[in-house]
Amino acid sequence: MTKPENLSTAVYSAYASRLQDLLGRTDWSGVAQLGHAMRECWKNGRQVFFCGNGGSAGNAIHLANDYLYGIAKRTGGGMRVSSLSANAAVITCLANDIGYDSIYSEQLAVQAQAGDLLIVLSGSGNSPNILKALEQAKAMNVTSCAILGYSGGKAKAMADLPIHFAIDDMQIAEDMQLILGHMIMQWLYENPLEA
Repeated sequence: MTKPENLSTAVYSAYASRLQDLLGRTDWSGVAQLGHAMRECWKNGRQVFFCGNGGSAGNAIHLANDYLYGIAKRTGGGMRVSSLSANAAVITCLANDIGYDSIYSEQLAVQAQAGDLLIVLSGSGNSPNILKALEQAKAMNVTSCAILGYSGGKAKAMADLPIHFAIDDMQIAEDMQLILGHMIMQWLYENPLEA
């Protein structure tokens, strides 16, 4: 591979600096609280639901995989977890028949029970389908957590546990979703139910 002329790393260094700054100034107590809530769901056989839009939908699917399989030390030992963002047939059906703002709340209305946990991933915290999912969770006594960027949007006030990363950068906001998800994953792996 030939090396491009005038190769600049300034953009990469600036990105890394913004991410490092946010990591350095974050209070992780909300993440610890979420980890304990997820462990309680795991312990009691309650379900955990993830959802998001765009890159956050991809992260929701990724994290559901991590908790289903990645924390288990034996076959069948994972968490009862799913991503409401994962089934394209369901999402397109609901979007077409009812409206895009209902793609997550309708799934939650069928699958969730009181005592379950909903984790929404959103950069802005203002996506109508995320807000409607939070409303549905409250109506069903499903605990809710919102992992947010920017100002936190309307979701910040609606979630039982808002975790807000105040950064006006969608990519770093989405990075933080996975970072905290992986932190909790490793904590759960080190604190299994058998302990």
